Amino acid sequence: MKKLLTLALALVLCLSLAACGGSKETPAPAEKPAETEAPAETPAEPTVLNVAASATPHAEILEECVPILAEQGIDLQIHVYGDYVVPNTAVEEGAEDANYFQHVPYLDNFNAENGTHLVSVAGVHIEPMGIYAGKTASLEELADGATVAVPNDVTNEARALLLLEAQGLIKLSDDAGLDATPNDIVENPKNLTFTELEAAMVPNALTEVDIAVINVNYALEAGFNPVEDALAIEDADSPYVNILVVKEGNENNAAVQALVEALHSDTVRDFILEKYDGAVVPAF
Repeated sequence: MKKLLTLALALVLCLSLAACGGSKETPAPAEKPAETEAPAETPAEPTVLNVAASATPHAEILEECVPILAEQGIDLQIHVYGDYVVPNTAVEEGAEDANYFQHVPYLDNFNAENGTHLVSVAGVHIEPMGIYAGKTASLEELADGATVAVPNDVTNEARALLLLEAQGLIKLSDDAGLDATPNDIVENPKNLTFTELEAAMVPNALTEVDIAVINVNYALEAGFNPVEDALAIEDADSPYVNILVVKEGNENNAAVQALVEALHSDTVRDFILEKYDGAVVPAF
């Protein structure tokens, strides 16, 4: 009996060991690799639009367009120039994308004299030119031989002479037109003499001349209110509309067209009317 019992226990033990040896642990499922997040998209770089302008009122008006264009991803960079030549050559040479400082007669004459290829893309405003007192306080007090300072560029000089003619101070030949110079004066009852200066320098000559004919932007820079301070001023329907200019072929550039829309917006119109009180008049 002892032998049988011992044999039975041995058999049970073997069966148990066999069962243990045959069992295998189920491997834990492999962890899924963590999903890599897609990199965030880099914001698109804004389109830079470089525009040359006179300080007043052109650059001030352009400043109103900066936030309008920023919403469209356009970075409007305004570069102020103090003359009427470099802004055009800079656009012709590609250093600037556009400029805003001149009117069509000046642009046409500049292209003809310099062989440039600049075109207007939009009219924005009119700046009525005015006559200002220097050593003489009024037009009625002008003495025989009085001196008059005028811009020396062709179109603005002609414009100044036309304004003097409108006041009865001189008479120009019938064919003088928009290219008039003092040589086209056929009647000069007060024997006025003319000092021809770069447009930006005319306000500086007021203490040396009896009267001066000054472009509005330079009059504003000199601290004048053209509506209140000018002895005479052009009519508001003057044909000398100030324009946005680009090199030929760039008229349909998307950023340029966006600037045109901004310049013609109610925001800019309201700014012009409120800021300049009639000294600058919207042309749209």
